[in-house]
Amino acid sequence: MDLIKHYPIILKQVVAWGDMDAFGHVNNTVYYRYMESARILYFDALDIFSTDVFTVVASSQCQYLKPVFYPDTLSVATRIEELRNSALRMSYVLWSEKQQAVIAQGEAVIVCVDKINMKKTAIPERVRLKMKEIELSVSNII
Repeated sequence: MDLIKHYPIILKQVVAWGDMDAFGHVNNTVYYRYMESARILYFDALDIFSTDVFTVVASSQCQYLKPVFYPDTLSVATRIEELRNSALRMSYVLWSEKQQAVIAQGEAVIVCVDKINMKKTAIPERVRLKMKEIELSVSNII
């Protein structure tokens, strides 16, 4: 659990019965939904949805380390690893309370797009400053 203390935003995610597949463990696609929920929690902290930009996932990946079974509660930790002009790279760590272990890790590249012309645009300055503030709270310098 020491690893996630370096992540400023942590979502508590209860594993639902419906998250499992025919093999009796959480389906691989559900991990992306968990990471999305953590990302939205982070973006809510930034108040990014009140700006003139959309956030678009340009790429994402997940490394599955251990299967997850119902019942369980996961801590889905997220932080920004890299900040660019119009994009950012977020990382995720998924921690199982039941297993007391990291069960998955992931990344996503998010691009800001102007709501009117739907073209790539710079991350709003107030959002950029808030990101740096949030990340500094756990000594992550971006």
